[in-house]
Amino acid sequence: MNKIIFNGLLELEYGKREAFNSLRTNLQFCGADIKTLLFTSCQPNEGKSVTTFELARSMAESGKKVILIDADLRKSVMIARYKIQRGGKPVGGLSHCLSKQAEIGDIVCSTNVPGMDVIMTGPLSPNPTELLNGELFTDLLAALRKAYDAVIIDAPPLGPVIDAAVIAPKCDGVVLVIEANSTSYRLALDVKKQLEVTGCKILGVVMNKVKIEKSRYYKYYGEYK
Repeated sequence: MNKIIFNGLLELEYGKREAFNSLRTNLQFCGADIKTLLFTSCQPNEGKSVTTFELARSMAESGKKVILIDADLRKSVMIARYKIQRGGKPVGGLSHCLSKQAEIGDIVCSTNVPGMDVIMTGPLSPNPTELLNGELFTDLLAALRKAYDAVIIDAPPLGPVIDAAVIAPKCDGVVLVIEANSTSYRLALDVKKQLEVTGCKILGVVMNKVKIEKSRYYKYYGEYK
């Protein structure tokens, strides 16, 4: 298996680390049958890719076997954001597999986070919606669901493109990532309605980039460490 090394993995601040651990725990309490998780947002730059990466990392650090799929076949954030070193032969990506240019074993890569594997996007596709809506992607998710404790899918924002709604019916649940004080209520409601039409269970919302000021509530819990 190829290995991808993410250089410069950040040691998160205590509060941020606990937030991702809390998200992990809440998702686990959604039920043992919730294994394939789709993450989307209303618009770009709401922090969805960081959320999926750190959630996968948190799950892996808790002893779970996790795979993160970068399913943004239009504009991958992960490739640009993380410094990646590849070992072994050239690594295939999701678009290779969905266009019958590679097998599943050719695109799954281990990482320097124990228990965490990834599938990168591969070359950007001129017809991403068709690829994600095909039987090959359905078969891929079914195979990964059997092999891993959790399958986390980082999908494009649902506001600009329809890809996330195409993927949603293939998943056990969907989580919407929203940037605080940025995304309008009307846009969030429209995206929620699009997800409801797919029939996929909406597990909840991650409110991202929230400025938390110390309060009595914060200080109460802060005294007991």
